[in-house]
Amino acid sequence: MVSITINEQTLEVEAGSTVLQAAERLGIDIPTFCYLKRLPALASCRMCLVEVEGQRRLQPSCATAVTDGMVVRTNTPLIDETRSSMLDMLLANHPLDCPICDKGGECELQDLVMAYGPRESRFRDAKRVFHSEDIRLSPVIIMNVNRCIQCQRCVRMCEEVVGAVALGTVEKGMDTAVTGFEGSLASCDQCGNCVEVCPVGALMSFPYRYKARPWDLAETDTVCPHCGTGCQLTVGTRKGEFMRVRSKAEHGVNRETLCVRGRFGLDFVMSQDRIKRPMVRRDGALVSVSWEEAGDYLRQRLSAAEGKAAGGLASPRLPNEMLYQFQKVMRTVFRTNNIDCASRWSTPFDTLGPLVAAFYTRAPLEEVIGNDCVLVVGGNVTDENPVTEYLLRDGARRRQTVLLMLSAQPSRLDADAHVVVRVPPGGEAASIAAVVAGLVAAAAQALPGDVLADIGGPAAVTDSDEPDRLATALLEGRSVTVLVSADLLRSPRARATLQQLNNLLQVLRVLGKVLAMQFLFDRANQLGAWDMGVLPTALPGLRAVADDTARATLERAWGAEIPSEPGADFDAMLDLCDTGRMGALYIAGSDPLMSYPDRGFVQQALRAADLLIVQDAFLTDTAGLADVVLPAASYGEESGTFTNNEGRIQKVCKFREPALDVRSNLAVFDFVASRRNPALRTSVQREIFDEIARLVPAYEGLTQDGLGADGAFTKAALVPPVREFFAPPPAPIATDRLMLITGNCLFHNGYLSEHSEILNTVADDPYVEMGARDAVQLGLSDGDQVVVRSAQSELTAQLKVNKRFPRGLVFVPENYRALRLNGLMRRGQYPCPVDVQKAHAAFEIATVAAVGAGPENLS
Repeated sequence: MVSITINEQTLEVEAGSTVLQAAERLGIDIPTFCYLKRLPALASCRMCLVEVEGQRRLQPSCATAVTDGMVVRTNTPLIDETRSSMLDMLLANHPLDCPICDKGGECELQDLVMAYGPRESRFRDAKRVFHSEDIRLSPVIIMNVNRCIQCQRCVRMCEEVVGAVALGTVEKGMDTAVTGFEGSLASCDQCGNCVEVCPVGALMSFPYRYKARPWDLAETDTVCPHCGTGCQLTVGTRKGEFMRVRSKAEHGVNRETLCVRGRFGLDFVMSQDRIKRPMVRRDGALVSVSWEEAGDYLRQRLSAAEGKAAGGLASPRLPNEMLYQFQKVMRTVFRTNNIDCASRWSTPFDTLGPLVAAFYTRAPLEEVIGNDCVLVVGGNVTDENPVTEYLLRDGARRRQTVLLMLSAQPSRLDADAHVVVRVPPGGEAASIAAVVAGLVAAAAQALPGDVLADIGGPAAVTDSDEPDRLATALLEGRSVTVLVSADLLRSPRARATLQQLNNLLQVLRVLGKVLAMQFLFDRANQLGAWDMGVLPTALPGLRAVADDTARATLERAWGAEIPSEPGADFDAMLDLCDTGRMGALYIAGSDPLMSYPDRGFVQQALRAADLLIVQDAFLTDTAGLADVVLPAASYGEESGTFTNNEGRIQKVCKFREPALDVRSNLAVFDFVASRRNPALRTSVQREIFDEIARLVPAYEGLTQDGLGADGAFTKAALVPPVREFFAPPPAPIATDRLMLITGNCLFHNGYLSEHSEILNTVADDPYVEMGARDAVQLGLSDGDQVVVRSAQSELTAQLKVNKRFPRGLVFVPENYRALRLNGLMRRGQYPCPVDVQKAHAAFEIATVAAVGAGPENLS
């Protein structure tokens, strides 16, 4: 520690701290323009100059390291005069159009001119003008370059944090101008982080332009609904109408940054596609009815379905309180453990549960990725969890974290990685087994004999030395973090992959490594859904359904019995439907007809259920098959909590009123449950939170009022893993077929974001992505319309050629409803073998085949 005195106040700070950081701790305000906390100091704006005793010149406080005994002054006449001069120079060319500037009222230049600026300018020359009109850089970003004060925040944010490198500067001195390539931001992420950090009105949000002034807005702090990173954001509304989203530098895992979905994708709440009234099926069609009529209809149909199995599927986008109450209703009112929260995969929770219980680290992501090594397994962080990618890049570049990547799909993080292991889709288990084999071979002397005996089995054979390099990097680090993409759960090999991850983590622990493990979920409350027990084999708190003690505790609290037999997951529920054994299937906020593999089978199965109840905010494809459709509140229309990937529980706050006959999700659960048990109490969100805090161990002792702006961390009561090592799986069989995988694209998340008009202006067209070598071999070019055909079905979309894609890989985002992508896939088959060809060629082949078969095929 070193001692510093600022304005006669003395403080001890860590060695290496800057004067600006020390001043902040004392509550002393030093103005800045170019400074950003998360980036190295630039010291170009000269607004933060201070006097340091013993120095002849003023020093930039953002870049001056504290030395022991340093004496600093921040408010002398010389400093005030210097700041005034700097502001005068900036105003010399800055247009004085504050009344029409979108930044008016929250402009840092305005604030500093009011505090330190000259009352009269010494400059009399005409102001410099770059352009007479604003430049539309992208669908969401517009620029007035004349207002730019050359602080470089936007350029540095784009390059050093986001990694997009879409902005740059031209010319020099006072003629410096920020711009995109040839005046366009076509290659950028459209995340708007440049708009967020711009201190003036040079970069502006086009969707928000001229809509409101900051003093007109009612602002609500909440959490983003688009992925599991759990970013803090602040929603601005005017007279109840959604206006904009911003984020605060001092709160949240995201530290002011947001991705395009978080900043521009919340307007889905205003979509015209909302369900406005209850509907029931009459004469084969859905008709709008009152809640009373829907209740009578539901009571009759539930009575008719008694005696058969019941099942429930809830979306991991719902808040914890709604998910907890849903599983409680299913277990106590419908008397079933047939409950699930996954509509894209069948979760192998017998393997997943022990992995989570033994290794899941509920701690800040920034702390977790500060370990010596970070291994990212599966998925594409750039598209699935963009803000997590920003933090990983920061760790690799600034903190020298050794970043290791093992996945089928390339991501932008590969450029910052120490080792990249590219695996065939579905080959993650074999590759992790090869890494484990490399660890065992390199550290055999450090491993106990029983571990060597238990792990056994032949080492996986690979044609690359990358797994060995990855193993070497893991051995060299004292602390290791493993981040696991939820995308791995799609594969029928998910169980084997999770088993090999268990092997890897156990070996690292035996070798004395400090371990951390988290999932990279692409849904806002997937961890919360597991914690709340929306699972067929686990109760709230991830305790087994067969655990008599855990079940008895909940039965006493709920005043009802819980079935003791594990239930069916969603895949097994579909079989129950298809074979005529499903009475009532209750789906809340999920659309399995769009997301679960084998669309034809899912449609057939859902139609075969005696009673299909769908509760949703939007008329989804699944709702179109329902017998009863109940309109529920959407995001922002009810309060609750999310648990993000870190295990941090945060408040999700209400910022608008539901429309028309829409009810809260809890009210809809009460409505359905009362048709079977009229004596049930009304559900209250705060009471349910308190119940969770009493009955779910990880949430014990939490209070809603105690969550604060940054939420609170749930507790990880890690159970020592049973030392069990699983045999290496066989390597995937090589194939010359193209293999189709899916996931989220950067601009959309699931199907919810398709209701965002703003996101649709950024990325409204679906696409097919493949590597350059495969495209050349097939005679395809970037931008071609292509047909992707499987044994099940086909789709047509525009081709996007990605030079970084490995051979044999085809990617189609799951986010476009019109494609009906799941129609190409079979249950239990992932990745999906496909053929790709030009659209017109496919049409010609189909026509020739039809003509050859006879004229009756042309009708």
